[in-house]
Amino acid sequence: METKYHNIAVIYGSDSSEWEVSCWSGEFVSSRIDGSLYNIYEIFARFGRWQLVAYRMKDSVRTAIPEQERPEIDKTDFSVQVGGRKVKFDFAYLMQHGTPGENGLMQGYLEMLSVPFSSCSSFVSAITFDKFSCKGYLRDVDFVKCSDDVFMRKGDDYASFEKEAVQRLGFPMFVKPTDGGSSFGVTKVKRREDLPEAVRLAFSEGKTIIAEKFIPGREFTCAVYHDGEKNIALPVIEIVTDHEFFDYDAKYNGFSREICPAEIPADVTSQIQEASEKIYARLGCSGVVRVDYILAPDGLYFLEVNTIPGMTSASLVPKMVRTAGIDITGFLTGIIENS
Repeated sequence: METKYHNIAVIYGSDSSEWEVSCWSGEFVSSRIDGSLYNIYEIFARFGRWQLVAYRMKDSVRTAIPEQERPEIDKTDFSVQVGGRKVKFDFAYLMQHGTPGENGLMQGYLEMLSVPFSSCSSFVSAITFDKFSCKGYLRDVDFVKCSDDVFMRKGDDYASFEKEAVQRLGFPMFVKPTDGGSSFGVTKVKRREDLPEAVRLAFSEGKTIIAEKFIPGREFTCAVYHDGEKNIALPVIEIVTDHEFFDYDAKYNGFSREICPAEIPADVTSQIQEASEKIYARLGCSGVVRVDYILAPDGLYFLEVNTIPGMTSASLVPKMVRTAGIDITGFLTGIIENS
């Protein structure tokens, strides 16, 4: 197979609370990229220090580099020195959950160097990473609903925020940072006296937060990717958890059931898949993107977009890919070649 790219840099680690999850995702993706087509280089990037931690040359086994010997990435041209030779990366597979990989900063760097990458553009990443901004693009569409919310920036008057949130949203409500993922900083608030602590926790993850009206219903998620010709929705997953919501523990420590494909009528599956494809197109997404929803009695509610969704063997997108009968290695090749 003729490929557009040769040296694939898989970038993982991040400056956020999700950095460990990012490493799990990055290592999984690195291991599944087709080693007969590409040279694969694994870059651990955290707080401005980017190091090559391992590489796998075409048709060879993975070579891990001891921590004290890991070469630094040259950011001036996105290259590295390995064994006395200079390797210039011609494609970046981004697996950084949170900043700087999911909020547009890494994309902006790569765009300035004209290096293609696997995810949404810097602009789309910045918009979708902020839950409040992203909902602004979808509030007036007819294919999905958005729950009511109240926005607060660090330094704003708390009393005004609390009054408006209680009056407009009622209890329970969710309080969450507008950016970030893996449910860090998210609280389901049932009583007014618990609101200050929820706000404090949300602000520990970022400078802006929202209180969001609780929508009772079933939680679903669906991923979309571009196959070079059209946008394609993968099978829908229903998430069932015994916890108050799909929090970090439920996501990563087994306290949830992820039913794939979701056991719902065909027309509901189609509704969720079509909404996901429309959201992908409306926001101008690229790569593989996962959209989360609540299906309530009065309709389908948008929760958030994940532009760099988890990609461990147990993550939601690989489950969808397997359910669709698609080989994960071929799927990743498609993401790379169609970016």
